[in-house]
Amino acid sequence: MIAQPTTAGLQQAQASFLQQYPEFSSTQLLDDMRGTEYNRLDAQGHLYLDYTGGNLYAASQVQRHLELLQQSVFGNPHSTNPTSQLAGKLIDETRQYIIDYFQAHDYHLVFTANASQALKIIGEGYPFHNNGHFLLLFDNHNSVNGIREYCKMKGASHTYSPVDIEDLRVNENQLQQYLEAHPDKTNKLFAFPAQSNVSGVQHSLEWIDKAHALGWDVLLDAAAFVPSNRLNLSVVKPEFVSMSFYKIFGYPTGLGALFVHKKVFDKLHKQWFAGGTVKFVSVSSDNFFLAENYERFEDGTLNYLGIPALKIGFEHIHHIGIDTIHNRVSMLTGWLLQQLQSLRHSNGEALVHVFGPKDTSARGGTIIFNVFDSAGVALPYLQVEADANRENISLRTGCFCNPGIDEINNCISTDELSAYFTSRSGGDFQDMITALGRMRGAIRISLGLASNFADVYRFVQFLKQYLK
Repeated sequence: MIAQPTTAGLQQAQASFLQQYPEFSSTQLLDDMRGTEYNRLDAQGHLYLDYTGGNLYAASQVQRHLELLQQSVFGNPHSTNPTSQLAGKLIDETRQYIIDYFQAHDYHLVFTANASQALKIIGEGYPFHNNGHFLLLFDNHNSVNGIREYCKMKGASHTYSPVDIEDLRVNENQLQQYLEAHPDKTNKLFAFPAQSNVSGVQHSLEWIDKAHALGWDVLLDAAAFVPSNRLNLSVVKPEFVSMSFYKIFGYPTGLGALFVHKKVFDKLHKQWFAGGTVKFVSVSSDNFFLAENYERFEDGTLNYLGIPALKIGFEHIHHIGIDTIHNRVSMLTGWLLQQLQSLRHSNGEALVHVFGPKDTSARGGTIIFNVFDSAGVALPYLQVEADANRENISLRTGCFCNPGIDEINNCISTDELSAYFTSRSGGDFQDMITALGRMRGAIRISLGLASNFADVYRFVQFLKQYLK
């Protein structure tokens, strides 16, 4: 067990922090909530640094939802009886609240189980075929990468546009060239994340208009962006937007969304039908009529007990203010980045190597790094994770479902990867590490709405145990 940060040391560091970021005082509401809505963190000694993996719910969210369930009787909304009508009413109210929150009045909002299911709907329904093309960034979550398999099955081509190794941002010249390619293709889809789930890089939303000008539809993965940033879909207008709600406010899990712009709604071809997605089906004539709006893609019975909790969650975010969350996360991230890069061994060697942006310009509260000894050799991230676990610190290690960023960070070539995949019919992460003869992966920490200065200070003190 490492020595715990002293109160005097914390107070001195916080005073210095407030001098550097005087506007941090405007986020006092979140410090107050840390002692009420999120007091379980300090009561149990948790240092939670995995907000990109999953946000934390406020105590009042759960309490309000529990009271709603205790005081109401809900039935399956696929009927017109009183309990069904009540469930349907709350679903409609929640759907409208979310549309208003994102200013998405030109979109259909499809409720899904998670962001991955939202992306699967795009993969299944987008008309790639042999006149289509799918363009992605190296920086994409696997749930976006997986769409390429539908693309290939439909006879279309796909291309990955690289990011620069220095800062993990888009190589703008290369991306522009890819967008200008395939002028004769009629169904072209460009997918990118508003914020990287690994590096925290916020890719410019201006690429949406640039792609539109060249005939592309755009799929925006907003899952890592919207927890700490404002997304106004009346200003930026991608055709498709995916997200998971637990990443915004922690509760409930098992609910996500796909926003589909109304102008392209009929461009998505439903591959099958299920209960709730059709207006009428015949067995004798082997025909059916699909629902004409968002219901077309909401397979089966919606999570009608969980969906009302989404409105409660968004009301919680509205009460705090998304800009307040954004500013707080940005200031804490800025201080933490400075501290990580200042940690040096006695011989001057850096303790930490941060991948991606080294400051808060166009980046979120996610930081990826590795820890190095005084000889410049990377410590196994599993060792750091094990040490963190013993200190009740929740962070994340590995490749984070984003292989492109890891391949760039660890300089793994296409030839090496091709040789690996052609040499065997199956394998896993450890097998690949053994075959390549070097480590893959890194350490990821991420801040969020319940983070405070004591959290980032404590983490810096934790890392100091590795100094020599």
